Amino acid sequence: MQKIYKKKKYLAIFTLPTLIAYAIAFVVPFFMGLYLSFCNFKTIGNAKFIGLSNYAYVLSDSNGFLAALGFTVKVAIVGVISTNVIAFALALLLTKGLKGTNVFRTVFFMPNLIGGIILGYIWQLLLNGILIQLVGADITYSSTYGYWGIIILYNWQKIGYLMIIYIAGLQSISGDLLEAAKIDGATYWQTLRKIILPLVMTSITICSFLALTDCFKMYDQNLALTAGAPGTQTTMLALDIVETYYNRVGFAGVGQAKAVVFTVLVFVIAMIQLKATRSREVE
Repeated sequence: MQKIYKKKKYLAIFTLPTLIAYAIAFVVPFFMGLYLSFCNFKTIGNAKFIGLSNYAYVLSDSNGFLAALGFTVKVAIVGVISTNVIAFALALLLTKGLKGTNVFRTVFFMPNLIGGIILGYIWQLLLNGILIQLVGADITYSSTYGYWGIIILYNWQKIGYLMIIYIAGLQSISGDLLEAAKIDGATYWQTLRKIILPLVMTSITICSFLALTDCFKMYDQNLALTAGAPGTQTTMLALDIVETYYNRVGFAGVGQAKAVVFTVLVFVIAMIQLKATRSREVE
């Protein structure tokens, strides 16, 4: 007990610098941003409180924030499902003891190490080359091209990362349990549905959370690939917020209000997803 007490005496010394840095970098800016979302300002020093006007504008901006929200939701629905399904399928395949498994794991994971802005420009060149050959237009010609370009880019970047998490979940399943199911006459699909999926539900929760939040926060890939073109039809939420704040004179307060709404929205959606998937986890 005496040793534990002595260690607790030094707890504040080691945690205080981290707490101070966290407060300076995250807590204080968050509350300052929350206050500024109720203001009209050019700089923090000349902020003028105007109440809920910024939020009223945000919620009535059908061609800006609401359009970006609708497009982001469409990307998130397809992106979350596709990345998780493909990543899980690859994880199943790469836990079968095939030759070259470690090489394939490395190859699939590597795109996650490349920055989003670089990936955006790489895929812009690739997709433009294909589209110009097929239809004589680039990716900014149609919102459909831009939409599926973002989906392809997002899948290529995230699948390998999610796959590693699924592999860890699959490797934690007892081989004796799978062998017992096989002896009892269970087919592969019955084993997958009744045993494997329930036991990797924790991995599904983690991967779904990461895929969902990353989809909503996507900025650099969107900027590099389409920059919102044609017009603003492929503008996602993060890009719309940045464009409003920095590129529209007199709209800094509106941009800040959009950022607050965006933060709350992502938090609520993520909590709903976590609750929905955690309820299916098996101890």
